[in-house]
Amino acid sequence: MICLPPKVNFRPLYIVVTLALVPLAMLAGKDSDAQKAVDDQKKWEANEFSRWYAMAEQGDAEAQSMLGCWYRQGIIVRKNGVKAADWYRRAANQGNAEAQIALGGMYYKGDGVQKDHTEAARWYRKAADQGNSDGQFFLALSYHEGEGVPEDHAKAAEWLRKAAEQGDKGAQFMLGIMYNDGEGVPKDEVEAYKWWLLAGAQGEQDAKKNINNIESRITAAQRAEGQRLAREFKPRVTRPSSTASSEAVNEKARPESSGTGFFITDDGYFITNQHVAGSGATVRLVTTSGLINAKVVKVDKSNDLSLLKADGVFSALPVITSSPVRLGATAFTVGFPNIELQGFSPKLAKGEIAGLAGIQDDARHFQISAPIQPGNSGGALVDERGNVIGVVVARLSQKAALATSGAFAENVNYAVKSGYILSFLESVPEVAAKLKQPNTRARKFEDVVTAAEQAAVMVLVY
Repeated sequence: MICLPPKVNFRPLYIVVTLALVPLAMLAGKDSDAQKAVDDQKKWEANEFSRWYAMAEQGDAEAQSMLGCWYRQGIIVRKNGVKAADWYRRAANQGNAEAQIALGGMYYKGDGVQKDHTEAARWYRKAADQGNSDGQFFLALSYHEGEGVPEDHAKAAEWLRKAAEQGDKGAQFMLGIMYNDGEGVPKDEVEAYKWWLLAGAQGEQDAKKNINNIESRITAAQRAEGQRLAREFKPRVTRPSSTASSEAVNEKARPESSGTGFFITDDGYFITNQHVAGSGATVRLVTTSGLINAKVVKVDKSNDLSLLKADGVFSALPVITSSPVRLGATAFTVGFPNIELQGFSPKLAKGEIAGLAGIQDDARHFQISAPIQPGNSGGALVDERGNVIGVVVARLSQKAALATSGAFAENVNYAVKSGYILSFLESVPEVAAKLKQPNTRARKFEDVVTAAEQAAVMVLVY
């Protein structure tokens, strides 16, 4: 489980926030009886804590870092900053980069320890020296703001470059700002444009806005050069130092993020968002039978869809055309939001079709009132009869809503219409031929939810 302090942009301008992915714990088994499910969940949590605690006491750095995360976030155990810092320190002293960054964040905020920006920067540097891009990012922030180290914009740019060259989109965006402003580096709009193109291609919304602004003032030759540099960019893989923990050495040892998916055929084809599991992703699924492997079959980048395949027999949902869906129709999703805060069992979010188009009347999307949260990304949007009518994809930024209207947005979320799933699957005839027939009969809502729950799956990305 990764438990890092949040990255904060110098100039937050988000309009739409793609549903964030969160690090994971394991998922407890499902049970139809609600009370038994609660009891089983508590038993599972107690067993998990005992297992990880025993490993941590034996000196396992990954387990120590995990306990630090749990105590810091109040996962499974009661929140306790002092204990979190103690476990993080044990792991950090063994070279665990994630623990070093987390401990640095605790010193930065004064969480469980006395606030000390110098100590925060020291731990960030330990992770940065191992080649960890998050450590490099936070160390760059320290130099930029002069917190714990002397203010030095040149060093800030140096550490941002190290992280940006590894493909860190936040560092790429911020490095673009520094080149655009001539801050810590010579002013170079072509370089700024290149880094914003790279960050924007990864979904950094601020970068996309800045791309539009800079394209209006640079020459055609500069645009061509910046685009060429972006095309030729290849992320650099930094090998950790010999003092790094086993987890830092093997980046694939545990999942980096998660999302939700849903089966569309009984033999294991399923859909999620492309931003959850795109081309080349290493994917595993959490099922009641344990972890199983899945592979990406095809992606539709423009509509943020991904088709994957797992081996086995599963419960699937029918996908119908979205054209008959009307404003006000009931719709719901079952997914795995905010696992660290809400627990590991699937959660229901119910609402209505609030709009037949998305942001700026984007015809590809429904606006939905179901209370979507980080972790729901890729989940099925289901109608009252149990048919898939969309895929949960994004939510409106509260920050942007407050800035533009002076009020927070209430459950303004978006889903890709199912018609785009069907069009996507036309190019995969072996899958299209196996899709389930639509549900046409009315059923109890609880039975429809159960079917959606059985088809929903947690997607782990490594």
